Amino acid sequence: MERIKKKMKPLAGNLITLAIVCVLFAVVFILVETGHATRHMRAMLVPICINIILAVSLNLTVGFLGELTLGHAGFMSVGAYAGCLFSIAMKDILPMAARFPLAMLVGGLVAALFGVLIGIPVLRLHGDYLAIVTLAFGEIIRSVIINLEFTGGAAGLKGTPQDSTFAIAFAVVLITLLVIMNLVNSRHGRAITAIRDNRIAAEASGINVTYFRMLAFVIAAFFAGVAGVLYGHNLSILSASTFDYNKSIELLVIVVLGGMGSIRGSVISAIIITVLPEALRELADFRMLIYALVLIVMMLLNASPRFAALKGKLHYGALVDAIRNKANKEGKAHE
Repeated sequence: MERIKKKMKPLAGNLITLAIVCVLFAVVFILVETGHATRHMRAMLVPICINIILAVSLNLTVGFLGELTLGHAGFMSVGAYAGCLFSIAMKDILPMAARFPLAMLVGGLVAALFGVLIGIPVLRLHGDYLAIVTLAFGEIIRSVIINLEFTGGAAGLKGTPQDSTFAIAFAVVLITLLVIMNLVNSRHGRAITAIRDNRIAAEASGINVTYFRMLAFVIAAFFAGVAGVLYGHNLSILSASTFDYNKSIELLVIVVLGGMGSIRGSVISAIIITVLPEALRELADFRMLIYALVLIVMMLLNASPRFAALKGKLHYGALVDAIRNKANKEGKAHE
């Protein structure tokens, strides 16, 4: 019985996360359709979905695999340019309903291919060394894109159809959540977290460490590429300068802020980090100062044992157990 309960807890947590995301989508969709959403709010919907995809996919390598990588923006840029170039070439050949899904698939596969090519030499490293090398690869990719003619160079890539919509971006968010959550709760996911907890013990127990590290790295790169395609199709000009090391660090901040290994935390954190700078825009010169202070406070709270204990008490599982225990006590009292 206890074993069944343990297996059901991750499933319940996944269902709650999906329910929260669906409720948020329904609320926003109603606001947009009824005309209550401002133009500025509508413009932020696709970027929020893109950051959720990037944060959840990066959490697979940083949170569940336990490897610090700073090249996620590089995979995003490769996918963005591959998908946008495909859409530009097929603009007059395929309809949008076929062209855009294929563009996302192309962008994701190209990013995954780069994940394999980069992962073979890079995943021999660990810790700070891995972070530095992946950051360098991201900068190399950006520099190469800027110096290529067919990518538009420093002026940026123009002519990409603006096919990204909130509904499509939300559908991709759901697919990303389903894939990552099912992977994490599968046998492969348990092997990945075992490598994070103790690499030597995992290898001694027969787990192919190299294979599972590469698997997590490539899947994260694939979804980063898909997010890049959504990003590229949301802009009139795609510029490589967007995908610098600051973007990778911003994504890492989102993952750390939401809690490494917490998919729901990544979703919530991605929404906050995307909305907060825009919400503070009216404060002009003090905007980034307040933004930085809010981040510091949130980081300190996450590191506080008391705050962690409070979150544990407010967790759905703890609340359900508390209600059940109270009902049992009341039942015994009546007897």
